Amino acid sequence: MRERILSYIEHNSRIDIEDLAMMLGSDKITIMNELEAMEAEHVICGYPTLINWDKVGVDKVSALIEVRVTPQRGMGFDKVAERIYNYPEVDAVYLISGGYDFMVSIEGRTLREVADFVSSKLSPLDSVLSTQTNFVLKKYKDHGVIMAEQHVDEREKVSP
Repeated sequence: MRERILSYIEHNSRIDIEDLAMMLGSDKITIMNELEAMEAEHVICGYPTLINWDKVGVDKVSALIEVRVTPQRGMGFDKVAERIYNYPEVDAVYLISGGYDFMVSIEGRTLREVADFVSSKLSPLDSVLSTQTNFVLKKYKDHGVIMAEQHVDEREKVSP
């Protein structure tokens, strides 16, 4: 039951509880109890809203920063990750495979703000060996949602 609830709310967290209960063949109280239990257990960690800031006219700069670090003895990458994700500017931190250890996602108002974060907060950390900052130029799809305008081909279809 939990997996089915999570599958539905992952794509639409605003789904009406009664509709969800009907789709799952259950009752509203059971669904509400499951959701509350999963929130308490931190299975459900939040209900973020995905916003296309380009449509609002608000300038934001998104960056994906690859970070190479030296893991700390006895704690591996966890302690380093904790120091990074505790910065309020940081949206996400992922341990990744490849040439770098972490992928850090941040948003700022300007390129300078992002650059200042990297040069004054991230790079000086003792465990950080190097960083590579990649600026997001355009979001086409984010969290499974297509963000770019979809163009409809208005030409008439011709059959041979």
